[in-house]
Amino acid sequence: MCRNIKNLFNFEPPVSEAEIRDAALQFVRKISGFVKPSRANEPAFVTAVNDIEAACRILLHSLQTNAPAKIRETESLKAQIRSARRFAR
Repeated sequence: MCRNIKNLFNFEPPVSEAEIRDAALQFVRKISGFVKPSRANEPAFVTAVNDIEAACRILLHSLQTNAPAKIRETESLKAQIRSARRFAR
């Protein structure tokens, strides 16, 4: 769907509130087609971001795993390598 929405579960250090908010905002931007809504649409946009942020927070705090936590820097490096391979021509 949207490559800018990142996996937030099972990382060390754990996900921050800002990261959850950013993911919710990116999701609403993607499905609405608005980067910044008009004044008329702003209340609906903000409500959607708040609702999705709350749902994400509940989900992330409810999930369980036996897998070891992933290290952010390592995962970022892996993503950079995948991107370089994908776009190398």
